[in-house]
Amino acid sequence: MTTVTDRDVQLLRDALGPLRDREQVAARLLESSAKHSFDPDKELDWESPIEEGKWFWPPELVSLYDTPLWRKMSQEQRMDLARHEAASLASLGIWFEIILMQLLVRHIYDKSVTSNHVRYALTEIADECRHSMMFARMIEKGGTPSYRVPRVYHNMARVLKAVSTTPGSFAATLLGEEILDWMQRLTFPDERVQTLVRGVTRIHVVEEARHVRYAREELRRQMVTAPRWEQEFTRLSCGEAARVFSVCFVNPQVYENVGLDRRQSVAQVKASGHRREVMQTGARRLTDFLDDIGVLRGAGRRLWKSSGLLA
Repeated sequence: MTTVTDRDVQLLRDALGPLRDREQVAARLLESSAKHSFDPDKELDWESPIEEGKWFWPPELVSLYDTPLWRKMSQEQRMDLARHEAASLASLGIWFEIILMQLLVRHIYDKSVTSNHVRYALTEIADECRHSMMFARMIEKGGTPSYRVPRVYHNMARVLKAVSTTPGSFAATLLGEEILDWMQRLTFPDERVQTLVRGVTRIHVVEEARHVRYAREELRRQMVTAPRWEQEFTRLSCGEAARVFSVCFVNPQVYENVGLDRRQSVAQVKASGHRREVMQTGARRLTDFLDDIGVLRGAGRRLWKSSGLLA
């Protein structure tokens, strides 16, 4: 069996150009982590009261926005739905981050513990621990329940964590990070939104930028060096992850909790051109990247289209 070394990889390239040295990338990310990392418990004012008249999520990003049902809802009910959807998204984020942490530990298990690459992975795991606690605290502050994904997908993730290939792990990581990141970049400068929520999203955006860079660089490397069967399996698993992600993005229980009919609400979200545009726009930077490096092909691409995240 031929082993691909870092020296060999430096001579390889993909559609985006030459692959970068893994250790140099990690060193730069470690420098950035040292300068731009946050302790949410100290950075954010958790004791301030909820601000009257402010949203927990930008209204344009709420699932029912601009539907017939939305137009019938009172402003109070719209804001209540935004509060519950923010909690649903935070709950989804925690679920994804716990999966991501386990996949990162698997990735570095056989690698040199003194390498920059492993040091950065451990740094990212520490970031994700803080993010998960921050999201949980935000849910509590908003006075809503946490929203777990359906049991079938919760258990499906156990299988994913057991069988995921390394490139599949990084593709799923990007799926969980980049769409929410796009939404959060719209949220933290929005003065209509609660100050606490803006602070949470600002911290997450700054630190996730490093995580995205790490995952993108490693996925490029893996898609160049992985055997063909692993590349094909990655395309399929990534497509299935996109389908599950789109189904779980907003827990339908949020509609019942604000006094709406679940079936009617879900049907109007599915029929909403605005919602479809929001989700596809949020995914576009990621889908363009995955397309460029050869992930969106064959049956995997069809799964992405069925998810509604790819036009």
